[in-house]
Amino acid sequence: MKITAINNFYPSFRGTRDKGNLRNNKITNSEIKEFDKKETFYPNYAIIVPIVLNKGEKMETFELNLSMEELKKRTHKDYLMTKKFLKADAPEYLALAQGDKEALKHLCKASQILEKINMQIDCKYNLAFKNFLEKEIEKGNEQAKLTKILFDAQKGMNAIDSMSNQISLAKGITSKPGKGVYPEDLTKDEFHSILIKMLKAGKIEDVKNILTQRSMVVRDGDILRGIDYIDYFKEDFEKMADELDKASEVSTNVDFNEYLKLQAKALREADPMLDAYADKKWATLQDTPLEFTITRENYEDEMTGTIVENEELSNLLKEYGISPIPKDFLGGRVGIINKKGTEALMAIKEYLPTLADNMPYKDEYEQTISADADTKQTMVDVDMVMASGDVGEYRGGITLAENLPNSDKLSLTIGGGRRNVYHRQIRFISDMSKLQERLDAVLDKDQHKYYLDEADHWFTIGHENAHSLGPKESSEKLGKYRNIIEENKADMGSLAFVDLLTELGMYTPEQRKQIIVTFVVDNFLKSKPTMAQAHRVRTVMQNKYMHDRGGYEITKDGKIHVNIDKVVPIAKDMLAEIIRIQIDGDFNKAEKYVNDLFVWTDEMDLIAQKLQKINKTLNGQLETELADQLLK
Repeated sequence: MKITAINNFYPSFRGTRDKGNLRNNKITNSEIKEFDKKETFYPNYAIIVPIVLNKGEKMETFELNLSMEELKKRTHKDYLMTKKFLKADAPEYLALAQGDKEALKHLCKASQILEKINMQIDCKYNLAFKNFLEKEIEKGNEQAKLTKILFDAQKGMNAIDSMSNQISLAKGITSKPGKGVYPEDLTKDEFHSILIKMLKAGKIEDVKNILTQRSMVVRDGDILRGIDYIDYFKEDFEKMADELDKASEVSTNVDFNEYLKLQAKALREADPMLDAYADKKWATLQDTPLEFTITRENYEDEMTGTIVENEELSNLLKEYGISPIPKDFLGGRVGIINKKGTEALMAIKEYLPTLADNMPYKDEYEQTISADADTKQTMVDVDMVMASGDVGEYRGGITLAENLPNSDKLSLTIGGGRRNVYHRQIRFISDMSKLQERLDAVLDKDQHKYYLDEADHWFTIGHENAHSLGPKESSEKLGKYRNIIEENKADMGSLAFVDLLTELGMYTPEQRKQIIVTFVVDNFLKSKPTMAQAHRVRTVMQNKYMHDRGGYEITKDGKIHVNIDKVVPIAKDMLAEIIRIQIDGDFNKAEKYVNDLFVWTDEMDLIAQKLQKINKTLNGQLETELADQLLK
């Protein structure tokens, strides 16, 4: 699971093929002319060809959606935040052994290829639109130039900004519930109907292939077919594997090289167990100079989660032992391990078994972390070189840290553990004066002394480790609410144990107050989110829960006053309610819980209005000087 930085001072939260490629796959021009609006499945090629709008009409041009006025605003430094990754002359890079410097080049190339793949998973028009923008820029089109800045930042045509507005960069092309993973014209009802028909016709294995987290779904006549993404993007995954093999030949760390080789093998063959072996090895890495991760998270798929809403379909799937797992979206993380930061992270590890033993209803489920066994949890702090694909998309925010593999991954069934990776450059605050302006506007003056930006990092450490606490099994039965509930659990798990960790000596009494106050203040957003924004929805829920139980109050002059001693007991209550929902796996209970608490209150709106005046940021981008040089 990922945590996305969403506080209002720094809202940085963390296949389409062109005609040339079709020729490489030996599809003729005459075949291209026959393609109609619907996506067509070709068994001999195992690809989808969505390159036309209408029969015989190539989709080579787009109409840009945002006006010059809007683009100038959104690309202005006041509205476009920049997170700066390592520079070309960064001391962290210069200190590397020559072999690791060479390996870093190959890892960046692999990450760049992965971004191309994920763009197609995200939206089938992304690559064509990217090519269109580049051609228009060559012609001197200023509107295309500014549009490309936003496209590169959000890594796609469609995104949600920090004010929860849906942004589409091309007219007529909007985000679909199934993104680029499912056929564009597939509705929820048709999806359910086709699956029911296939199950009743005995196409059990075909349905399993459709409902795995790693398949692209295409039409095959009047049914659907799932193609493992390793086969679907075979050429690009093989190129990635080549780069990982090259990196493993020069990198100086034996364990890291073993992982790279396992991951390269998993990119060449469509076998989930190969990913499991790579994940298992990755989760053991602790003392390596470099960081490379293929992140696989399923927050973006809004189609698969609807299955639990259809009782007939759900019962049929249960009968055949099929779990509908939302689709993975892929990201690439490249970085250099920061030893000092990593040592600080490891302080919590000795306490994890105790935390596991104090989880609500602990006797009713199995946890990744056990009070009676070795803690299979590694953690590293990373100086970021590159973040591609899903992990690097700036969409209302960007990934701040991740705890992987998620509970739906096979590695956890073969004895694998989990690994937390924290992104140093994303959590850094660049303008402390803005932070002070924010505190002056929204926080009771007497409590300014308890707000500390570093406390947000301490909280994040607790959040990521809390993902490994609680029910180990996936929560697919909760459908579209599973991620909201899980992220809520991680937050409340972090907060609920602050007092215990203070008693155990990890935090001082002063740090305890800093974590609590910083958490409550950062939980106020600039605008009401949409239900699709799991990370933001859960903050609204927590905010209302805290207010209703006296965790904070709004003073007469419109400032937040945190009732410090009430917050942790309230968090314990909410954590217990969340764990109960996860254990029960009841979709209706989850839906009611979310809807009852996802309420934008007057108090939230009051603070939001103040935050909007201070922080104008709408979008964000990454500055990756070192990666750019390595990719030349």
